[in-house]
Amino acid sequence: MCEYCGCQALETIDELTREHDEVVRLISHLRPAHQAGQAARLAEVAREIASVLGPHTQVEEHGLFPALAGDFPDQIAALEAEHRRVEAVLAEAADGATPSDPTWPDRLMAAAALLRAHILKEQDGVFPAALAYLGTEQWEAVEAARAGAGGTPARPAA
Repeated sequence: MCEYCGCQALETIDELTREHDEVVRLISHLRPAHQAGQAARLAEVAREIASVLGPHTQVEEHGLFPALAGDFPDQIAALEAEHRRVEAVLAEAADGATPSDPTWPDRLMAAAALLRAHILKEQDGVFPAALAYLGTEQWEAVEAARAGAGGTPARPAA
């Protein structure tokens, strides 16, 4: 992913980027399961994606996005709306369930495509903007959001 602006030198952005990388890795497991008609596997991967996105989204929406919303209100609102769309599809597989709706696998694949595009928007737009616009107090708020979301994420297995 992006490495041109230096924003990953900040631990917070590095953590968010690692989480993005893990989500992209997990998304790569969806296509073979979808092609094989393995709804249970799709649901399993959806739950894994949701487990990464839960704390990740908290950091963004309670730390990073509020700090940028004053300068980029439309962009931040659009990103939050995308969070809700992806979460809604992932939530259908919560609690160990395999959704019985026959449209769910295709909707999951569409949500995964949206999520990949969303990740690029954040890494190519939000993260560099944060580096340029946020001050110390705002970064401290982002760090507080990370602490409230459960602290630093575990590094995913390669």
